[in-house]
Amino acid sequence: MPFYDDDTEGYRGNGQGPPSRQHNPPLHTEKLISDRKVFFLDLKENERGRVVKITEDVRGRRDTIMVPVETLRDFIEALQKIEDAHDGGGGTRADY
Repeated sequence: MPFYDDDTEGYRGNGQGPPSRQHNPPLHTEKLISDRKVFFLDLKENERGRVVKITEDVRGRRDTIMVPVETLRDFIEALQKIEDAHDGGGGTRADY
């Protein structure tokens, strides 16, 4: 049974011994620089489908989230609502 870690670069294994690393190069990459932070947005594909890997690098420390492409539209809409709230100076409480 395959398993993946948070990085989902393609860690795979059969549950016996350490996982082997499979390199899946990005299908597309964008890079944003903001003050001391660098953001990498990578469209990647693995056995489970496509994801957008968002990595924040702050002086060598990296944090990463994975957004499945199936939820990308919802993710972008949520970011747009945050931007709209910021631009309008207000905001609403999330309903969850």
